[in-house]
Amino acid sequence: MDYQDIAADLESVLITEDEIHAKIAELARRIETDYAGEKLLLVGVLKGAVMVMADLARELHLPIEMDWMAVSSYGSGTQSSGVVRILKDLDSDLHGRKVLIVEDIIDSGLTLSWLRGNLESRGAESVEICALLRKPDAAKVIVDVKYEGFQIPNAFVVGYGLDYAEKYRNFRDIGVLAPHVYA
Repeated sequence: MDYQDIAADLESVLITEDEIHAKIAELARRIETDYAGEKLLLVGVLKGAVMVMADLARELHLPIEMDWMAVSSYGSGTQSSGVVRILKDLDSDLHGRKVLIVEDIIDSGLTLSWLRGNLESRGAESVEICALLRKPDAAKVIVDVKYEGFQIPNAFVVGYGLDYAEKYRNFRDIGVLAPHVYA
């Protein structure tokens, strides 16, 4: 889906598809350096991180394994409720594994902070985070993110896996959703 398909629903485009791909390539190079010779498990957070996870995995030049977890603190709203529910758990045993959580966006940090603690409690050797987007002004807790793509304003964004009520995930760029869509 391109801009012209949803222009009436957006205030603006924040990050283009080309900028996203360049940033993912940059993050992949750093990950390759840090995990050279290691066995790395990427844990994607469904559904939003699907695009990031797929593009990052294809960009990496090292052996990886992938697993998925679905957690929710949103429902159909536009702000995190802070209450985390596991909707789909991992299939992998994390004991002794090096884990990299791949996330689309961090705003309050509550969900990701909970998720990191949960995965660490399962015996992972290490748990690091790779997030494409971060909203520093929305943070309620500080989350240490080793691989961060872009810092963005505290606006409701869609595209590249990010949705509003399950719409706009397939928009190629990342844009600010116009308030009339969710008001």
